[in-house]
Amino acid sequence: MADHEFHLPEDPMDGLLEWLEKARLDAIPEHIAMTLSTVSSEGQPSARIVYFKGFSALASGERCPRFFTNYESQKSREMNENPRVSLLFYWPAQWRQVRIEGRVEKVSDEESNAYFQTRARGSRIGAWASPQSSVIKSREELEARVNEVAERYEGKEIPCPPFWGGWRVIPERVEFWHGGESRLHDREVFTRAGRGWTRARLAP
Repeated sequence: MADHEFHLPEDPMDGLLEWLEKARLDAIPEHIAMTLSTVSSEGQPSARIVYFKGFSALASGERCPRFFTNYESQKSREMNENPRVSLLFYWPAQWRQVRIEGRVEKVSDEESNAYFQTRARGSRIGAWASPQSSVIKSREELEARVNEVAERYEGKEIPCPPFWGGWRVIPERVEFWHGGESRLHDREVFTRAGRGWTRARLAP
């Protein structure tokens, strides 16, 4: 429950890290899960859960939340068509959420390759085997693809697929929400202002 005072740092990404760490320490399940919302070129929105995988730094040093996926998936196709996206972190047990709005761009191949090698071997096999968002005939077809990839790379390092990698969200608006009694929630919004941020309190 809110204490009616925000004690957020001047950089909203520092605030995000503080709230993520509090969720981790409180053993919130799937605390790095975030909803990614995209909009197709036809204006159709869609949303799904992805995992926050740290930050990707711009040349300026600014930190951007990042996630990884198949570059041929529905979400990637939509982001290629329209780079405007939003992210939502929600920790109901803490009455907290963070909303991030901005635009996406792909991270470098080097960054994608480095992260890919930290994944469990099964996840690396799955990245090669799954034609994400495409129609498949059956579970058996998918398992056959997994077995084929596993055999192909048996005893070998599994490279990052050319169709797989990271996206970073360059934040332009970040809102912190802390729930309160009688729906008198606390909300503070950071808005891009050049290379810095302005911040304001919002009515619930």
